[in-house]
Amino acid sequence: MEKGSRDTMALVKEEGQDVVQIGGVRLPLLGTGRIYVCGITPYDTTHLGHAATFVWADMAGRVLRLTGHPVEVCRNITDVDDHLLVQAKVEGVSWKSLATQQSYRFERDMDLLGIAHPAFEPRSHDHVDGVIALAVELLARGLAYERNGSVYFRGGEIHQTVGLSHEEAMTLAAERGGHPDDPNKDDPLDAALWVRSIGDEPAWASPWGPGRPGWHAECTAMALTTFGATVDLHAGGADLAFPHHAYEAAQAEAFTGVRPFARSWMHVGTVMAGGQKMAKSTGNLVFVHDLLERWSAVAIRFLILSRPWHESWEFDESGLDRAENELEELRVLEAKPGGSGAAHEEVRRALFENLDLPLALAVAKEAHGEVLRNLTRLLGLQYVERLW
Repeated sequence: MEKGSRDTMALVKEEGQDVVQIGGVRLPLLGTGRIYVCGITPYDTTHLGHAATFVWADMAGRVLRLTGHPVEVCRNITDVDDHLLVQAKVEGVSWKSLATQQSYRFERDMDLLGIAHPAFEPRSHDHVDGVIALAVELLARGLAYERNGSVYFRGGEIHQTVGLSHEEAMTLAAERGGHPDDPNKDDPLDAALWVRSIGDEPAWASPWGPGRPGWHAECTAMALTTFGATVDLHAGGADLAFPHHAYEAAQAEAFTGVRPFARSWMHVGTVMAGGQKMAKSTGNLVFVHDLLERWSAVAIRFLILSRPWHESWEFDESGLDRAENELEELRVLEAKPGGSGAAHEEVRRALFENLDLPLALAVAKEAHGEVLRNLTRLLGLQYVERLW
């Protein structure tokens, strides 16, 4: 999370004990691993940027399970959101209808991409009471204030905890839903815990009048309700590091008094198209549904996994053609006899040291046979039919 730092992930053995090292933090494993994944806002799913985050989070869970520890994943759906409300009006449907429709499409795409179903999949509209409880407690501690029916978390200094200047934080807040121009705020970097609803906007009763949850507060409430005061690994897109994850963590820690909220972070590199981040606002979205008309789901998964997880990358369709060809080459190498215990250990070491899949794959291809078959099975690179 620190400015200029690189998220890292490694699993090592220390005197017979499994130890996870993520983001430079030493994390001894005991019991069930808890992974919280920031999920979708269901209004334009599922584009390749979404897919990259969830494929890599799925891989983190698969690799963590190699240690023999059970892993539980919570992946939320943010179905109360300003973007969703706007899109619902554009399409002339209710926000609930749009959220249900897009969530169904998302689940189908996740299945096709070989992503395991999460143990928990909370939806924002089911956790409104949790957001209200969060706001009530933070108000009582003087860490929030009410203004004209909305409640704001005092966040003017949070940017410093993640190594950003005030100017950088203001820019990111404006770009990423922080609404620094909200006239009700004491500080432009304060964040809405509760938002007053107007007109036909969805609304729930609260001590401050009808309203709905703020974005960061939704994730805070869902994560705390599901896993308690801390999570072992928090995953999401790199663009969520600030303000979303920074405020989510700050709110959780202020509420529980337990630090850190997330013992480690996994911010997946941004997918670019035409030199810009893949986003609805730039009009460059590439949808998984459309890609599946021409390429196999396993090729899409392989394209995502064949690079360092924390680096941004530019998508072009020729990459999927190469992925299909490389998968055919893997099938040939899998059929060859070979493999050794030393190669198995080298592959595991590459996986345990920052999820280095390019290195693991290079070692397995050289060893071929059983070593490669085991790795492709772990990576979820079995054949999956095209959508059509």
